Amino acid sequence: MSTLTPTPTPKLPVQRQSQAGVTILAVAAIIALLYYGRVFFITMVVAATIAFLLDPLLKPLLKLRMPRAVASFIVCSVALLVLYLFGLALYTQVAGFEQELPIFSQRMNELVDNAAARVDDVEKRTYQVMIPKRFQDAQPSPGNPAPDTARRRRGSKVVDTPPVPAQIPEVRIHSEPTPLLTYVYGYVRSFYDVLLMASFVPFLVYFMLSWRDHMRRSFLYLFSGSERQVVGKSWQGVADMVRAYVIGNFILGLILATISCSFFFSIRLPYWPLVGPLSGFLSLVPYVGLPLAMIPALAAGLIVYNQPTIYVVIAVVVAVLHLVAMNLLYPKVVGSRVHLNPLVVTVALMFWGTIWGGIGLLLAIPITAGIKAVCDNVTSLHGFGRLLGD
Repeated sequence: MSTLTPTPTPKLPVQRQSQAGVTILAVAAIIALLYYGRVFFITMVVAATIAFLLDPLLKPLLKLRMPRAVASFIVCSVALLVLYLFGLALYTQVAGFEQELPIFSQRMNELVDNAAARVDDVEKRTYQVMIPKRFQDAQPSPGNPAPDTARRRRGSKVVDTPPVPAQIPEVRIHSEPTPLLTYVYGYVRSFYDVLLMASFVPFLVYFMLSWRDHMRRSFLYLFSGSERQVVGKSWQGVADMVRAYVIGNFILGLILATISCSFFFSIRLPYWPLVGPLSGFLSLVPYVGLPLAMIPALAAGLIVYNQPTIYVVIAVVVAVLHLVAMNLLYPKVVGSRVHLNPLVVTVALMFWGTIWGGIGLLLAIPITAGIKAVCDNVTSLHGFGRLLGD
């Protein structure tokens, strides 16, 4: 007796429409959750990225049969010490630059005054060329203000208009000064959420490192059979992709910072140890890296330089370094490890920049690269991996 296998019933158009509606609502809910919970999610992504970077440093300590908790504590402490020393060096340079702010303000005022004087001169010459000579004395012009309206000639007499009565000074009621505590609270309140979440980053990194094996095993137990192996490969793929992207950008930024410091030192630019690394690493910011890299060098040059030629030279050198780095070095150092096509990178920058602002521009590529790593390891998502790939 033969058994008949039931044929699958095709989905009705109403069912397809309902599924599409549920998918759209789910995507909208995820986007809203990412937007309104951006401080929380940014903190988690930053902590996970730092944990992926520091995880290889634990291997030498674990080979010495050191407990993972102790090794994680040592690695986190060393990382915080390096961050503190870097911040101290940065603060020293910024404090020295702060002393030059009066000179910087004076130079900015001089540049603004010179630019305004040139604009007035151009406007006056244009007026003299465009307006006939016989009409220039009859109407106001730049550099030739209108005649005094208080006096009007009638025949041979000069009639003075009556003086305007003095205005009664307005009496203002001064409110009580705002207490210092209220002012400080109002200033800090705007940064409260960011500061609060940033304070959790060291603890999150430590627990992600010390409890990594337990978290990985517990997460894999949620799946069974071949799915567990796929999830394990995806986990490792995301870690490798994020680590390769961050390390590649750091190496490229270090190269740009070294070249920039050498150039700024050769032209005797003030505070070149601060300006060089800032210009080098800001140059790596997607799409806005070129103007951001020019700002520190041009601002430092205002302290000592008077010739406009040197500013042109600084702008040209920074632009050449940026173009060479992004078009020649970036594809080899970073692009070969990420494998994202330019269209996907642009859309990712637009999306995450809209959702998370400036920090979204920095995290857009590693997040998208992590999503691609998951798609490459899950069979049903291989099509999306190819869509994201180069």
